Amino acid sequence: MVVFDKTYSSSYRESVIKYDWPIEVFAHNLNSYYKRARPSLPRMISEGIILKDNGVIDSIKCEAKELLSKGPEKWSIEIINTKRYFITDTLDDFIGCNNRAEGIFIANTLAELVSEFVLRTNNRWIGASKWIIRSLRDYDTNFAEQFVEVFDIFYKSDAKNEVIKLVDEILHP
Repeated sequence: MVVFDKTYSSSYRESVIKYDWPIEVFAHNLNSYYKRARPSLPRMISEGIILKDNGVIDSIKCEAKELLSKGPEKWSIEIINTKRYFITDTLDDFIGCNNRAEGIFIANTLAELVSEFVLRTNNRWIGASKWIIRSLRDYDTNFAEQFVEVFDIFYKSDAKNEVIKLVDEILHP
């Protein structure tokens, strides 16, 4: 449930159980919901059903739809270069890692960094958890399948070459 109240000074999130129903509440003032590069809240707002309206929800729903179609704010060259640095640093850790347990977590970090980089440099919304793959599929289904496949190969067999090759291709200007 998304709640808007102009008297809220900041947003908050809360999980409650009412009438034996688990309810996740996202409480916002009238302009705190669109501050991130993740589209989950604008998507909930644009697709949601209005339960109560004091005359502001239609404009907020329109704004959320526009925000989704526009995409996130473009990254500057400085941000792109900084993100490249962190990906390269993590890739170096991945290549040099000989400890299976550590390698799993380095691969996880690498997957998150790379998915964010690919999506943001292509003016696409990012995601977390299940929304990473959904966002990648929305961007390019073939790339998303390749992305999953190379990490799946690593997780199953500890073979790093395909992950390394994919990341190198992404980092190539």
